[in-house]
Amino acid sequence: MASDPPPLPSVAYLGPRTSYSHQAAIECFDPTTHTFEPQTTIEDIFIAVESRAVTYGVVPFENSTNGSVVLTLDLFCDRHSLFPNILVCGEVYLDVHHCLLSTASSVADITRLYSHPQAFGQCEIYLNAYLKGVERIDVSSTSKAAQIAAGDPNSAAIASKVAADVPGLRILASDIEDSHDNTTRFFVLSATERAPAGPLGEKHKTLLSFTIDHQLPGALCDGLKVFKEYGLNLTSIVSRPSRVLKWNYIFFVEFEGHSETENARAALKELGAYCPEMRVLGSYMDKQSRKGTRYNE
Repeated sequence: MASDPPPLPSVAYLGPRTSYSHQAAIECFDPTTHTFEPQTTIEDIFIAVESRAVTYGVVPFENSTNGSVVLTLDLFCDRHSLFPNILVCGEVYLDVHHCLLSTASSVADITRLYSHPQAFGQCEIYLNAYLKGVERIDVSSTSKAAQIAAGDPNSAAIASKVAADVPGLRILASDIEDSHDNTTRFFVLSATERAPAGPLGEKHKTLLSFTIDHQLPGALCDGLKVFKEYGLNLTSIVSRPSRVLKWNYIFFVEFEGHSETENARAALKELGAYCPEMRVLGSYMDKQSRKGTRYNE
């Protein structure tokens, strides 16, 4: 008797379907060889990955117009050690073009507006010009906003063109984002997989979190100098409150290179002397110049 085939690898994303996270997941993973599981919140994705309920998770990390996704950063802070095994093993970039979706016949009829906070931040010019003073209601995703707007008269949602397939919705305005090249970067999470260093010539990036002793003058400056000394170019630095002491922070830096290369290992060892806590959150192939390629290709 033939045994059942093994289950396909699963990918958690911020749902419902048609969200930008769903589109990023499909762009990143082949739908013929993976299953896709919508989650209600970004935290639910972290929980699903950590518990091995799914193989991968796809979470939004930053937007070219509106900056870091604070909810994702706070989960990477992992202040209560809930996600000790989660690593970033890939990234994907998605062009984001927003539409105004509604069952109303005109923009003038709209009295409530639903969307994800990031989408509001990416459409300020249009909103201030045409919907100034209209109540904005934050929801978990743009696709959820579309579902709500479909059943709420005189409301609208900021979501993708794909989300307009909800019955009753029509597109009142297209491409309402502030910047025509609006792009969101998503991270691929795994609790079981690390991105290999690969052959020479492949370009990687590494995400790192750390704290410093705020009582020591120049501690952050001294720590960051390590990257220059070892030839590691920083591509970003952001911070979040530690929530341990007031005005103390957890810093996130991303640098070009894989954490397992010789110079990166030496730099991280030296950086550790300045950091009470430090965690390598993962190394991954740089996909910024390779948009459209899947993580598992």
